[in-house]
Amino acid sequence: MTIMPVIDRNKCNSCGLCVRVCYCGAIVIIDNVVSIIETNTCGWCTQCEAICPTSAISCPFEIVFEDK
Repeated sequence: MTIMPVIDRNKCNSCGLCVRVCYCGAIVIIDNVVSIIETNTCGWCTQCEAICPTSAISCPFEIVFEDK
C-alpha cells in the first residue's frame, strides 16, 4: 500500500486546483467529489496540500531536505 494524501470531504469544495497540480493523476473529481486514486507514481510533492484553499488535503508524510 502506497502512502497517499488524505482529503477531508467536509472541508473540500471540489474547486479542482489539486487535480490541476497533481502530475501523476492520483487526484480526480467524479460526480463533483474529489477522490484519491492509489498509485505508485505519487512523488509526494505536496503540491496538492499547498494549493488547497480550504486546507482539505493533508499529506501524511513530510519532505525533509538535508544540507550536505
